Amino acid sequence: MPKAALILFAHGARDPEWAEPMRRVGAALRQQAPELRVELAFLEFIQPGLRECAESLLGEGFERIVVLPMFIARGGHLKRDVPLLLDELRRGHPRACFELAAAVGEAETIVQAMAAHALTVAGG
Repeated sequence: MPKAALILFAHGARDPEWAEPMRRVGAALRQQAPELRVELAFLEFIQPGLRECAESLLGEGFERIVVLPMFIARGGHLKRDVPLLLDELRRGHPRACFELAAAVGEAETIVQAMAAHALTVAGG
C-alpha cells in the first residue's frame, strides 16, 4: 500500500487566526490517528500553499496524497482552480496519486452537525 498523507485544504485569509479551526481539526486527526500524516495547506494568504505542501510530502516519500477541501461547498475554486493545480502536480509527479475529496461541508455527517448546532444556537 502506498505511503499516504492527508492535506486539509482551506481557502485562507489575511487574518492568521482564521485558520484556527483547521488547526484544531488537524490536531484532532493526529490524536485520533497518529499513524496518518496530516498537513494543512491554503489557497491564498496563508502558507503553505497546496503545491508547496504536496511537493514537501512527495519529497518525504509519500506516494498518495488525499486533498480534503475544508470548504462548505464546491464553488469556483474547487471546480476550476484546484483541479488545474492538481493536474499540474500530476504532470510533474506522474508516479504519485493525487485524490481530491468532496468539500467537507457536503458530507451528510457535516450537514447534520451544522443543523444540530443551528438548533442549539436557536434554543431548540
